[in-house]
Amino acid sequence: MIRIDAITEMRLTPAQDRAIGALLDVAFVDAGFGGRSFHKQHHHLRIVAQDGAGGIVGHIALLLRVIRVGDRLTPIVGVAEVATHPDNRGQGIAGAMLTRAIVDARSSLAEFMVLFGHRPIYAGHGFRRAANPLTYLQLDGARSGGVVQRRDDTLMILPLGDVVWPDDAPVDLVGHIF
Repeated sequence: MIRIDAITEMRLTPAQDRAIGALLDVAFVDAGFGGRSFHKQHHHLRIVAQDGAGGIVGHIALLLRVIRVGDRLTPIVGVAEVATHPDNRGQGIAGAMLTRAIVDARSSLAEFMVLFGHRPIYAGHGFRRAANPLTYLQLDGARSGGVVQRRDDTLMILPLGDVVWPDDAPVDLVGHIF
């Protein structure tokens, strides 16, 4: 039996942190997590799937951030590091975690969920591609780099209310890509 829980970053135990790091290493073999439970920076909330023995077999990281969309400051929930252990794929775990993440995001101050990804699961949960030009801080290997300006064909958004996403507006992530 799989249980889906939310853990705030401040309540993440060392054991959970190590378990998430191990999961991300096996789920993203070439991504260079190096045992870390995050790729760029720590997040605000973790959605985790635990098996009957309490082992973490799925993970989604969420962050609450204000970004600039055109001239408007826009609160968003960023989605990162969606992972299911290879032995548990195909069981609906990622979908269940994503559903939970959307419910939690709808109860927040955010107007949109934003992610960078390719998987059809995101479209199946209502996310759509957005082709906005992006500005963000390069952050690789836990080192700040320059400011990047480009389009990214993996940008996807999900409205959480009635605010309309302006597809032609420049987007400044006011920080790193997640």
